[in-house]
This record gives sequence, structure tokens and C-alpha cells, in this order.
Amino acid sequence: MLKNNRLQEFFSIRFRRLLSGDPKGVPPWLETIGKGDTGGLFEPGDAPWVVHRDFGTLVGGVRALLMQALHPGSLAGVAQHSRYEQDALGRLSGTIRWLTVTTFGSFEAVAGEASRVNRLHERVKGEYVKKSETVSYKAADQDLLLWVHLAFTESFLVAHNTFCVETVDADQYVEQWGRSVAPLGLTKTPKTFVDLEEQIAAFDCLRVDDLTKRVVSFIKYPPLPVSVRPAYKLLFAAAVISLKDEQREMLGLKKPNRLVIPATRFLLKAIRLLIGPESPIEQAGLDRLARIKAQGLG
Repeated sequence: MLKNNRLQEFFSIRFRRLLSGDPKGVPPWLETIGKGDTGGLFEPGDAPWVVHRDFGTLVGGVRALLMQALHPGSLAGVAQHSRYEQDALGRLSGTIRWLTVTTFGSFEAVAGEASRVNRLHERVKGEYVKKSETVSYKAADQDLLLWVHLAFTESFLVAHNTFCVETVDADQYVEQWGRSVAPLGLTKTPKTFVDLEEQIAAFDCLRVDDLTKRVVSFIKYPPLPVSVRPAYKLLFAAAVISLKDEQREMLGLKKPNRLVIPATRFLLKAIRLLIGPESPIEQAGLDRLARIKAQGLG
């Protein structure tokens, strides 16, 4: 097995540079996670902590984007207020920042990150067609917040339990991850996996139009460096195969060969081997918790 050596450092820096946008591969929010004198929403061993420290998130993130594209409201918000085509990686790093700070950060860090996201949401408003009727929307609308949360929760949970070695209890993940959106204004979230699936099924406004197809095409073929495109192609296929049949059919995507599942498991293990088992982001959270305990603050 590879040790923490120069080869691992080489791949680790490039991997984290791609996801964070920082030229040195050091996420700008790393210091935020390490600061603070309190615990956070989650502890090591909690289902969200276990899921979000693993590389199944690479599949879950793609899957969540595909699901979000099915809702005309969330799709309108992306198309009308996001520079996703011009700065896809910048948008990705913003999402990763919220995910990691909310998972591994202190209560103060979570509050600060939620405030940042809420300020961004204040500018996201407009109109979209819902069942042949033009309706106004704001990013903070409860139905839109709920759909994004449901899509995220199902996607990251399914991706993790399909492609990662250490699975988690589905009900625990659904219930615990609901805490993450309370600071964003969404307080009523599913408590069990069955509840999650029922709430997803209750959305009867989902549809696919030309804009959906354009966004899905972009998700399938993003402007990534040539060196990572083969790996991304497999991650996209993994996201597609993990969708429900009706979701995949609505999006007009073919079900990939079942060999995608073992191939993706192998890829995620290979990524872990190449960049090393340590996660600076998770470690910052662990170091903060250890410091708090040593100081008798916890």
C-alpha cells in the first residue's frame, strides 16, 4: 500500500486544487473548520460525518445535480442566477464549502456559512412555469429548499451505500442530515428513509424541457481538464445507474451496464490510495474537537 509520500502529495494537491479552486490545493475554508471553541452539528461516527468524509460524495454530487434539474424552480434558479457554464468549478467549490463546513465545522462556523448562503439566496428570485402557470419564486421558498434538500439527501446516501465500503444506516443519515438545513430556514425535513422517498414522490411538478436537457448535457460533459475526463465519465455513469428508473427515464438517460458499479468502487478506492487516507478537512474538525476536550470546553 502506498505511504504518504511525494507521489501521494502530487495527486492530493491536484485533486484538492480541482475541487477547491485554490492553486495550492488548500481549501480557503479549511481554517474556518479548525477554529471555534464548540462542537458542531455532527460528531465523528454520526452518519453525515461518515458519508461526507468518503469519496462516494463524488458520485452523490453529480446525482444530486441531475435530480435538481427535474424541478423547474430549482432549474430556473440555476439557469437565471448561476454562472455554471462559465465557472462550473467555482460553483462546485461553493457547494463543497457549505457541505464540509456544515459537516465538520463548529456551531459558529455553521452559523457563518449559513449566513453566507442565505445572503446568496436573497438575490435568487424570478419566475418559472409550473403546470402551465407562471409562478414567482425565491431560493428561500420552502418547497424549493425542500426539493434541493431531498435530492441532496437521497443522492449522497444512495451513492455512499452503493459505492463505499462503510455503509450507514439510512434512517440515521436522513434524520441527522436534516439538521443541516435548519439554519437555511427549512425546519420540516424527513426523519426516515421511507419518509424521504414519500416526500420525493409527492412532488408532482417535475418535468424535463429543453433547458433541462441543456443542463443535463452540461453535467454530462463539463469543461474539466482532459486528464480527469475518463474518471468523471465513470462517475457520471455511476450517478445515472444509481437513479430510480423513473428519474433516469424522465431525464432521457440510458441505464449503464451493471459493471459500472464494481468499476466505480475500484475507482474510489484507487483515488483514496493515490491521494492518501488523510483528509485535511476532516482532520481540521477532529483537531478542533480534540483541542476543545483537552481544554475542558466540550
